[in-house]
Formats: sequence, structure tokens, C-alpha cells
Amino acid sequence: MHISPFSLLDPIAREAAQFVGALSHLVPGALAVVLFTVGVRLLLHPFARAAARGEKVRSRLAPHAAALRKKHARDPERMRRELSVLYREEGASPLAGCLPMLLQIPVFSVMYRVFTGVADPSGQALLAHTLLGVPLGAHLAAGVSTAPVFGAILLGLLVLGYLNYRRTRRLSPQSPHLPALLPFGTAVFAALLPLAGALYLLTTTAWTFGERALLM
Repeated sequence: MHISPFSLLDPIAREAAQFVGALSHLVPGALAVVLFTVGVRLLLHPFARAAARGEKVRSRLAPHAAALRKKHARDPERMRRELSVLYREEGASPLAGCLPMLLQIPVFSVMYRVFTGVADPSGQALLAHTLLGVPLGAHLAAGVSTAPVFGAILLGLLVLGYLNYRRTRRLSPQSPHLPALLPFGTAVFAALLPLAGALYLLTTTAWTFGERALLM
């Protein structure tokens, strides 16, 4: 029997779904989604701080690294050695920023299960809560009644995507530019999720934007 690696996260997702379900008995369901998302991001914040420090060092070293790549373009082995020495002397690693990104994969998998009701049948109670009259389990395609709420969330994601794209280009002018449409992929994905999932994406994207503004 084939077992998906992400199925190993199911026990965590079930516990998380039950926690959010219990929280939704104390506060409105939409607020429970936001509070739970903020709590998870607070737990991940130390990794984000470490990644930001590494990114600052790499940005400072970028001109030196570019010079080494140009100088040893015909000797890849020596270029790798020189770059390794450069990063080691500065206490930086070219891969230091990868850990937070890798952590986001299982975290997103858990959150997806929680906010789509996949994790635990009891999570369906959360999806029955409403935001401005729209159930948290509703999809954009459900009808005209969902359009205003989804439209506001998608607009927020598009604005955040644009601001993130501009800031990335400004802070890393020497790095290869991201495809112009890539930062807006979150909005496209949110349009396919239940309202609870879209609200999670808006909250975590806004957190990322604010966090990077403070750290960078």
C-alpha cells in the first residue's frame, strides 16, 4: 500500500483541527483561523530571524561572490572553494535561508488539512462558521454570494504579492529576478480553496510581509 509522506502529518493535523475547533467555540470561526495562523507563525519566527540574518550577510557579500565567479569562471572547482572560504569566514551559508522555506512545506500541508476539513471530521464544525454571512467551508465557485468576501481576500493577496515582488527586486538587485507572475500564485491558489484556507493564506502572507519589513 502506497503511503504519502504527507500522511505522516495526519496525527498533527488532527490535533491542530481539534484545537482550532475548540478555539472557535470561544471566538468567531474566522478569528480562530487568524489567531491559530498567527500562533503558528510566532513559533516559526526564530527560524525567520535566522534566515534574515543570513540573507543580510549574503547580500553584503554578493559583490565579492560575483567577482569570484567572474574571476574563476573557467575553473568551477576553484570557484566553489573560494566561495566556500568567503562564506565560512563571514559565518554565513548560501543555504541558510532554505530551512524556513523547507519548514513551510509540512506546515502548509498541516494547515491545508485543517482548513479544508480533511484532517478530522470534527473540523467540519469550524467550516460551518461564517465570515460576513459566507461559510468558512464555501468556495468561490459556490455562487455570487461568496464573491465579495473572496474578492476582498484575493485583492489583499494580489496587493501583498505586488509589494513583495517590488521589495524583492529592490533588496536583491543582483539576484535573478522572479518571474513577474510568481508572487501572485498565492492568490490563484486561494481562489481554489475553501474560505477558511483563503483566510489562512491572507493571514500568513500578511505576516510574512510585515515580518520581513521588520527584519530586513
